[in-house]
Amino acid sequence: MSEELITSRENKWLKIFRAALRGTGPAEGEPIGVEGPKLVEDALRSGLQAEALLVSESGEASDLERILRAAGESEAGIPRSRVMRTTDKLFASVAGTETPQGVAALFVQPSWSSDDVVRGAAAGDGSLPGDAALVVVLAAVQDPGNVGTIVRSAEAFGATGVVTTRGSADPWSPKALRASAGSGLRFPLLRGMAIPVLLAQLRVARVKIVAASSHPAAATGSTANVAADLREPVAIFIGNEGAGLPREVEHAADARISIPMSASVESLNAGVAASVVLYEAARQRKGFTTDEH
Repeated sequence: MSEELITSRENKWLKIFRAALRGTGPAEGEPIGVEGPKLVEDALRSGLQAEALLVSESGEASDLERILRAAGESEAGIPRSRVMRTTDKLFASVAGTETPQGVAALFVQPSWSSDDVVRGAAAGDGSLPGDAALVVVLAAVQDPGNVGTIVRSAEAFGATGVVTTRGSADPWSPKALRASAGSGLRFPLLRGMAIPVLLAQLRVARVKIVAASSHPAAATGSTANVAADLREPVAIFIGNEGAGLPREVEHAADARISIPMSASVESLNAGVAASVVLYEAARQRKGFTTDEH
């Protein structure tokens, strides 16, 4: 543990933490900022490589021992020289939450490939062995809360990976990470892909392209419905909250799927719509049981 207490707002590490915890997501090569003892602990246990840990005086008193224990049990750990202390006031000045808990960390970005996203289980994401590809594609989904919710649901319902296209909120942004409850730190995902490149990769991998809509089928004139066959290798495209899916995705789609619902409701938000479709995919694949325990 570093003996020195950081007391200057101009400290270089505080500047790095401030940018990571208050930004819209890391650029290539920049660290992922993670705030809160639970998320930091989850990241360590999932094997992410920590670059630095910052604790406030109150965070040191309540959570540091547990965090260091998790770091010691992880393969990468945290270098002792990169465990830093600061005051509660300075920690609040770099934190991205209104009521900071006094613990934050910087992590090296995990490196996922398109194969990881399609295969899932090979990357150890918890999906069932032998499952066909179930990829969720976020096409310009701009709300980070929706992005995080979709990543969390993707992991919960046995998807193999998530892809965001250009124009989507970053799944590694602080708000999206909190909404994903840590799923974004351990689940295979690719960020900011160009749609034509992604469509070509899915074709090569023989993954069926499914265009999802939160609008009822009758309203769109489509015969698609939520009972479509989602047991084969599929990539389900979820569109922008307002504009829906890009035309190039609609044209490339092998199938369309919509959610039957009351005519009095215009549409569902992207996070809810994706979660409903993922639930149906999991039900069809028998990846989970609806029995009460």
